Amino acid sequence: MAAGDYRDYFKVLGVDRGADADTIKRAFRKLARQYHPDVNPGDASAEARFKEISEAYEVLSDPDKRRRYEQFGQYWNQVGGGAGPAGVDVDFGRYGSFDDFINDLLGRFGGGGAAPGGFGFGSGFPRSGGFGGPAGGRGGVSLDAEATLSLSLRDAFRGCERTLSVNDERVQVRIPAGVQDGTRLRLKGKGNLQPSRDRRGDLYLLIRLEPHPIWRVTDQQLRAELPVSVDELVLGGDVSVATPDGPATITVPPATRPGAVLRVKGKGWPSPKGRGDLLLSLRLETPRSISERERQLLRELREARREDLRADWVRQAAL
Repeated sequence: MAAGDYRDYFKVLGVDRGADADTIKRAFRKLARQYHPDVNPGDASAEARFKEISEAYEVLSDPDKRRRYEQFGQYWNQVGGGAGPAGVDVDFGRYGSFDDFINDLLGRFGGGGAAPGGFGFGSGFPRSGGFGGPAGGRGGVSLDAEATLSLSLRDAFRGCERTLSVNDERVQVRIPAGVQDGTRLRLKGKGNLQPSRDRRGDLYLLIRLEPHPIWRVTDQQLRAELPVSVDELVLGGDVSVATPDGPATITVPPATRPGAVLRVKGKGWPSPKGRGDLLLSLRLETPRSISERERQLLRELREARREDLRADWVRQAAL
């Protein structure tokens, strides 16, 4: 994000600056369901809004990223624990204040918002040379380059093609199905150029997956929380669920506790070795409204209950 493109991530999610992790998660889920591309097919503004709230959640849900964002604003990604602009290491600990850091940063890169070669504070693809003069010159700048590519979970699951602008050249990239967050793809001969020797490095694409309101990926396993009712947990039975391959039916065993995980083999994340598993963690969901008949049945259940469900809890809670 360039310095002039600062967005207030708290306002993007509609939460106070002191909001805790659960509040931020709830706000993201609500907005993600509203603006997800699958809910708004062909709506470019909804897609842009979804990417914006995903970016905000990615930062605010990570304690370290949030701390740096709250402290340094639009420069949060250039300080502390990582690389600064265009891979220049920044050790913020040696600065007495944020102003000292900014002054040193601007002085190091010529006092402006963009460094030689047109690569500013934001993400992007470096042109020939990068920082410190011509690539491969006395400054020892690597001819290899790296950039970040954000993908929706849908595109990462199915695979897709992207056309990128690299050093004023349009490059088409095929993203394989099942790529995961943090994967680095190598584009041979698409990095920085050293004209004097007609040499060119490689471009490495760092894949980042946008947060999804339902699914998350762990290795080859696709995980989600599945809302279930109290009668489904107690009595068991068949439950209709959604999978990446379409609707499916799973069986909940009787007397299942909330938090239990049901496994659907071969319906998880793809890889060259095959599909992983789908893991559904059961979450007890109470109805938002009930009929008078349901209310009466619940009263009868309460009167008929024989077991004290809190007996062990009360015994163990004594100090």
